Amino acid sequence: MKVLQFTIPVAHDKSVIAEKVSQPYFYPYLHRHKETQITWIQRGEGTLIAGNNMHDYTAGDIFVLGANLPHVFKSNPEYFAGDPAKSVEALTIFFNPEGTLAAMFDLPELKSNKIFMQQHQQGFKVPDDVNDRVAQLMIALKNASGTDQLIQFLNLVKGLTNIKAKLDPLSSYGNLPGITENEGIRIGNIYNFIMQNYSEDITLEDVAKVAFMTPESFCRYFKKHTGHTFISFLNEIRINEACKKLISHKFESINTVAYKCGFKSITNFNRVFKCVIGNSPRGYLDAYNNNLISLNRAAS
Repeated sequence: MKVLQFTIPVAHDKSVIAEKVSQPYFYPYLHRHKETQITWIQRGEGTLIAGNNMHDYTAGDIFVLGANLPHVFKSNPEYFAGDPAKSVEALTIFFNPEGTLAAMFDLPELKSNKIFMQQHQQGFKVPDDVNDRVAQLMIALKNASGTDQLIQFLNLVKGLTNIKAKLDPLSSYGNLPGITENEGIRIGNIYNFIMQNYSEDITLEDVAKVAFMTPESFCRYFKKHTGHTFISFLNEIRINEACKKLISHKFESINTVAYKCGFKSITNFNRVFKCVIGNSPRGYLDAYNNNLISLNRAAS
């Protein structure tokens, strides 16, 4: 099957595209495109799946996604319920460093910027302490036109390159195969099913039916296209949701969180939590609370 990449609507008179979206939920299917993408979440919450990893997102977060990195910003389930009070907004910058901008990035003056983009092909989340600065650069780019927009783009690239903090990659699996249009929809449907039913007792047979495959074929297919086994992906979804519930403080006990996230045994929950997060649920919660106290003191 021919690999069909997601096509970004590109104006013929622009090398950089600034797109503002305001809709009930984000595009729900795994996809990739040849453009590098910088997305500022202005409204909405959910999970970003990038390559083989997942990350929470909320309003204010900014993510840089490298060219051809499979990804999907999955809105939380409540955004699909038709509630008019729930909607998402985002500002995204698209550019192709190997396309019309290739000659510019080959200039000696932009060598460090080109190397930076190449080193971060797997994407990264912009650190919170520079979020406001990067957001302002994105707004300036969106509001500019012609030569001024290109100048603002260079300012944005410079702002990203000058980030001093260590930038952890969004994905750690560098050899995922190309995602065809049909595969993106199929994997998106699989993700939807798991993310909407993670609190239930989901079996391999259940999710294989969603993909219209036998369990054996599904296991090979899912591993090939996501870098995950079904169980490892399900566990990460459950632990990701458990972390959200823990830090929201809307729970009676850690045991309650475990059962609401699909774990039938608190022992198994603790084991999987530590395997995924590197800390126990109580240790994770204590670390979060201590960090929150430290930030509040610094702000005061």
